[in-house]
Amino acid sequence: MDDEADAWLVGKAQLGSVDAYEVLIRRHRDRIHRIALRMLGNRDDAEDITQDVVIQVWTALAGFAGDSMFTTWLYRIVVNRCISHLKRRRHDTPLEDPDIVRSPGADTHAEARGRLRAALGALAVLPPDQRAPIVLVDIEQLSYDEAASILGVSEPTVRGRLSRGRRQLAQTMREWT
Repeated sequence: MDDEADAWLVGKAQLGSVDAYEVLIRRHRDRIHRIALRMLGNRDDAEDITQDVVIQVWTALAGFAGDSMFTTWLYRIVVNRCISHLKRRRHDTPLEDPDIVRSPGADTHAEARGRLRAALGALAVLPPDQRAPIVLVDIEQLSYDEAASILGVSEPTVRGRLSRGRRQLAQTMREWT
């Protein structure tokens, strides 16, 4: 149903309906921002990327042929913008927002904050090609196939990058805790 609604809204927006485009963006804005926030680790940067994506999608929507789901196309734009931003930034800034990863419920607040800081810091030092699959599969809970489509790589490549990223995260967190 959501994919059908997206397809209908995309069609209307491609014909120039600003109202349809606004509804389409409202449906996906939270996830756009969440992906950007988890990829970049900084609220201000994530908001900037979110705004850039909203503008880019409006200008590029006419070229969307519908060969993939709209969300695949949209999230690919988000991830690519984040990766470009990370490459420009070129230094590993620790993730600073405690809302980026959900903290476990059973732990004490201090323990949870400590683990959260370690996880966010470890995620920040991963290269973007390993960080993106972790954000999409482990955090956003997309399928391997969806992540592969978004990243423009094969499913085995996503699995490999995810495996390397998880190993690196585990090793980094062991060193920090």
